Amino acid sequence: MARSWDVFCAVVDNFGDIGVTWRLARQLVAEHHQQVRLWVDDLDAFARLCPQADVRASRQTQAGVEIRHWEAQWESVEPADVVVEAFACRLPADFEVAMARRAVPPLWLNLEYLSAEGWVAGCHRLPSLQPNGLSKYFFFPGFDADTGGLLRERELLARRRAFQADPLARRAFLQGLGIDVAANERLVSLFSYEQPALGDWLQPLVDQQPPTRLLVPEGRVLPDLKAWLGVDALRAGDCVTRGRLTVQVLPFVSQAAYDTLLWCCDLNGVRGEDSFVRAQWASEPLIWHIYPQDDEAHMHKLEAFLDRFCVGLEPGLADDLRGVWRAWNRAEAPGPAWSALLAQLPALRAHAERWCVALAEQDDLASQLVAFAARQG
Repeated sequence: MARSWDVFCAVVDNFGDIGVTWRLARQLVAEHHQQVRLWVDDLDAFARLCPQADVRASRQTQAGVEIRHWEAQWESVEPADVVVEAFACRLPADFEVAMARRAVPPLWLNLEYLSAEGWVAGCHRLPSLQPNGLSKYFFFPGFDADTGGLLRERELLARRRAFQADPLARRAFLQGLGIDVAANERLVSLFSYEQPALGDWLQPLVDQQPPTRLLVPEGRVLPDLKAWLGVDALRAGDCVTRGRLTVQVLPFVSQAAYDTLLWCCDLNGVRGEDSFVRAQWASEPLIWHIYPQDDEAHMHKLEAFLDRFCVGLEPGLADDLRGVWRAWNRAEAPGPAWSALLAQLPALRAHAERWCVALAEQDDLASQLVAFAARQG
């Protein structure tokens, strides 16, 4: 059944929130034939993900999704059948009033941040009565059948496997980004938050075989990279070599192109939520830079995921993986675990594929949202 949806996104940390909601909105339209309005408070950030967007337009349509600037005259806006409050962003007060006045009250969903912690399953889909008399349901993405699943387009894994089985397609894609890879060169992507200890991680790659090409999309880690390289500036297209390590800065690319970049690499450094999930669907080894929180609450979330992800790994490799992820997120030198992990990338790749297959057994997030809306009438 086609329903109308209002999806609200407040851009908090660069591209994570808008990245998730933009993917979700497109999938609701393309695969589930829903009518979606995506409300965004920062159109400049949105335009980085959707370059054809008009940052001056209060209303426009992209990929079948109606994009609305958050600064609207809310008294004239009729709420949709389903209202999604992404990541606890607070809805406009006048819009909440309009929701309560609607003849048929909308289904109100709070789409929560992703977590592997055990308590998530117990809170998933719980209602909370609000001051305006409506119930708001908490909807948690997650990694098992008792949660809302992860964003995954219907043909994503088939497209990824076909691409990874086609060396010519891989070469053509990389060359389109200006990347010329040597026959024995290891590819590593790095999309992370600030990393003061970056030099301790890169120095071993200067001396190691095989040669490594580090692909760094424009972002928050560039100042740390620039300081380690000792250069005055780093821009998209720049390429700097130190020993056996070549650092190449990439332009900011579309979500589809970024997905494909992850498919190309032997190891992916990712951050936040959106790129973290896409790296898992890439079925390649990864290192996660989790969004830092006060009192190191993020480290508990990191450990919860590691407890799940390391199941089935050989104990020594699991220890190395845990050590590397912890050190990266604490901005510490990696120690010997880093070189040990790099030597075991084939085993990690096989594990990543098994993990990906297991995750894909649960319904994806968009499908679960649509099914939940249908059950609520």
